[in-house]
Amino acid sequence: MSGQIAADPEAKKAGAKEGIDVDPKLLEILVCPLTKGPLRYHRAAQELISDEAGLAYPIRDGIPIMLVDEARTLSEEERGAAKAHPPSAPP
Repeated sequence: MSGQIAADPEAKKAGAKEGIDVDPKLLEILVCPLTKGPLRYHRAAQELISDEAGLAYPIRDGIPIMLVDEARTLSEEERGAAKAHPPSAPP
């Protein structure tokens, strides 16, 4: 099974040089542990975001922490922004 992680367009605007890059092959296979749905990578915030679950999983030292207990709940504003700018489908 292959996960879908879309790059967050806001991350590029916020400063693409911030944060540590995560292995792209790892990003391809990760899914939300709660919903099994796709994640999007927010590089500037160093988070993997599950819009379906409304959670943001932290990335620490380049390692995604895929534990629901460690995830941050998205604010209503963040949820609204995600709906306004859905990730594009992979080619």
